Amino acid sequence: MNKTVYEDYKYCMQDVSTVYVGCKYTMDEILADESIPFKFQLVVERYILPKSDPEDTLETHLYYLEEKSFLVKIYRQLKAKVKVNYIQEKKHMGGRVTKEYATKTMSVEQLAHLSVAQKEQMGLMVKELAVSKLSLMGF
Repeated sequence: MNKTVYEDYKYCMQDVSTVYVGCKYTMDEILADESIPFKFQLVVERYILPKSDPEDTLETHLYYLEEKSFLVKIYRQLKAKVKVNYIQEKKHMGGRVTKEYATKTMSVEQLAHLSVAQKEQMGLMVKELAVSKLSLMGF
C-alpha cells in the first residue's frame, strides 16, 4: 500500500532578494530539506527551535506567535513577511453578501499583533513566509 504524503505548501523558492518557504513544513523538515538555504536552517536551529516543538509546522508557529516574544524581534531583523488567506465579505448590488477568501501580505509583527480570537474570526490561514536574503547574511 502506498502512503500519500501531503506536499502542498511544502516548498522553498528564491528570487534575487527573497527566500520563500511554504508554511506546512515542520521544524524538523526545514532542518532536513536540502532545498532550504543553510542560513535559514541555522536561524531555525538556533533561535526558533528552542522555543517551539520540532513537530510544529511553521504555520502554527507563526499563528500562535506572541507579540512580546523575542522571536518577533528575530523576524523583524530578517524583514520577514507572511502571506495569509482570510475570509472577506463582499457586497453585491441588490444587497447580497458573499464570503470569499482573499490573500494579503503582512509583516510578522502585524500578524503577532492580532490576537488568536481575531485570527479565528477573520478565518486567517498562514501560507508562506518570505525572508530577505540580505538580512539572512547578517546572522
